[in-house]
Amino acid sequence: MTSRRGRSRALNGKAVAGIALGLALLGLSLRGVDLRGVLREIRSADPLLFLAAIAAATAPMVVRAWRWRVLLEPSRPGTAFRSRFEATMIGFMANNVLPARVGELARAYALSRAERVPLIASIGSLVVERLLDGIVVVSFFALAMAWPGFPTPGVLAGRDPAGAALVAGALVLGFGIVLAALARWPGPAVALVERLAARTLPSSFRRPVIDAFTGFVSGLGALRDPRLLARAMFWSVWVWLIGAFGFWFGFLAFGIRVPFVGALFLQSLIALAVALPSAPGFFGPWEAAARLGLHGVYGVALDKALGFAIGFHMGGFLAVTLPGLYFASRLGVSLREVEARESRQVELAGAEGAPPGAAP
Repeated sequence: MTSRRGRSRALNGKAVAGIALGLALLGLSLRGVDLRGVLREIRSADPLLFLAAIAAATAPMVVRAWRWRVLLEPSRPGTAFRSRFEATMIGFMANNVLPARVGELARAYALSRAERVPLIASIGSLVVERLLDGIVVVSFFALAMAWPGFPTPGVLAGRDPAGAALVAGALVLGFGIVLAALARWPGPAVALVERLAARTLPSSFRRPVIDAFTGFVSGLGALRDPRLLARAMFWSVWVWLIGAFGFWFGFLAFGIRVPFVGALFLQSLIALAVALPSAPGFFGPWEAAARLGLHGVYGVALDKALGFAIGFHMGGFLAVTLPGLYFASRLGVSLREVEARESRQVELAGAEGAPPGAAP
């Protein structure tokens, strides 16, 4: 009973922190905004261009499903595209409706329901996916700021955004080095975990933790194969390039005259912002980053910037959440069960000292 209360407090703490930060940032993003003017901007958006923007913004889900096949190849080759696509939609839907960002677990769990894929190996492949996404996002962010004609850096709350790019780049680099080391030397890494488990964990927990870690390392197999890694990076570039076209079509729909490189910049800025703890659906960090990028950097009128932020965000939210709920229902994936599995993961990781993500 005590452990259940402890894991519940851990998850509730993550949820409360994310919701509190999201509400604070949402309040900041709406400060000084004429809400009636924002609604007018949303109503006046070009409907055809808006639909094109939402289509382009959700099309990367297809590319993510293609890329996932490459990342899963070392541990489970031959998975069906339909299974990967539906699981991807379920995972992003779960991030939209559940607190504490359990979407990655939901995505891996959904795939394990549809295919014979070990859950922990699937999670490992998604960790590699996040690394590749981070590399592309930081690269696009730096490219946009280096592009001729980019507005004066000092307008970003008095700070040079290159500093944020350097910090994000350093974090991605450090994360990548750790994962590459685990993938390059899986045997010594597992042996080290076995020694640590023997010293710190009760005997009943040692084998599950070691087996889970071994499965997780197997999910990093794409990092050991330069050919697979190059293919995965190719698709990663297209994930974010197609998404940027969604932003650019959104600009056109709302009459915002910002070049395509501004779409690359804003998408990257929002991607970095939503990495913070946030409420379900990333409401708050998304709008605050959009306001900062469009109004603060490119000088777009505040009502128009927030009209785009709210309209485009809600459009993308519904375009992912509704199909994701349908696929979850069809596959019999229970969101309550996903939350329960996350609770058990927190219990094992927190109560027994196992690394986060080590066991589902």
